[in-house]
Amino acid sequence: MAKIKVLNKEITIQTRNEEDYICITDIARYKDAERIDDLIRNWLRNRNTIEFLGIWEHLNNPDFKPVEFDGFRKLAGLNSFTLTPKQWIEKTGAIGIVSKSGRYGGTYAHKDIANLENLNALFIQEKMPQPERLRKLNQIAIQQMRLLTDDARIKQLEAGKK
Repeated sequence: MAKIKVLNKEITIQTRNEEDYICITDIARYKDAERIDDLIRNWLRNRNTIEFLGIWEHLNNPDFKPVEFDGFRKLAGLNSFTLTPKQWIEKTGAIGIVSKSGRYGGTYAHKDIANLENLNALFIQEKMPQPERLRKLNQIAIQQMRLLTDDARIKQLEAGKK
């Protein structure tokens, strides 16, 4: 496992099937070491996160379960909704998030998914005011969504082809 330094903090990178996964557990640890699991669950229960994960999985995972995804999407954002990485993976067959216990364990997100979370953590570390941080993250998310929607594979999904 490789490590990268971000603002003098070490973040673990794991390679699986020639794809890089970034340890979001490490990122959460730097934000609040006593609430790592809560931070990740809160990130996962957000409607925008669920939508982005679903689109990414549709594009990159032929075994993704869209019916289970729709169930999560309908509940996302409700106060009563909770979701762990393991629940997301087991129910939807997701490959963009990896979660494992034990030594070298943690929650890892594919580099494309972890990108927004990493940026948010960096903006917080730099003490960027929340309104400015949200504007920047929104701009980046819009750019990523444009890249996704320009992808021919999403056009095939919209047309009902695979």
